[in-house]
Amino acid sequence: MDHTAHHTGTAHEHAEHTGASWGTAVKATLHCLSGCAIGEILGMIIGTALLWGNVPAMILAITLAFVFGYSFTLFALRRAGLGFKSAVKVALAADTVSIAIMELVDNGVIALSGAMDAHLSDTLFWTALLGGFAVAFVITTPVNKWMIGRGKGHAVVHAYH
Repeated sequence: MDHTAHHTGTAHEHAEHTGASWGTAVKATLHCLSGCAIGEILGMIIGTALLWGNVPAMILAITLAFVFGYSFTLFALRRAGLGFKSAVKVALAADTVSIAIMELVDNGVIALSGAMDAHLSDTLFWTALLGGFAVAFVITTPVNKWMIGRGKGHAVVHAYH
């Protein structure tokens, strides 16, 4: 039986046919979470060091989370030979939903816990931040699995690996 026709479909068609594994979703979420965490922590440290209030510090942290989250994907795509403009489009398509969910959940945990009023040296700050990342990971992984299984989100990046 000749299966070559079966394997000539697009990545999108293949993903819809096969679904996505939990392992793939976990890897995609960890990749995205790594960039978000670096940006979030850096933003909180800068905001605190500059004695900014909660709102400007949180805006900076969220902005940097998106910047670092996208940049991890962008650099990988550029390394794979994709042009800058195309790489930006793919990174935006791959990471926007994932980063947005992570930031919403993580910052929600931080705000609800009162950690925004804590100092960088306080256990509450780091516990809430890391706990927020853990909760964000648990919530975002099934979303990424669903999106990858439909050829969306991180699935668009897999063609360049």
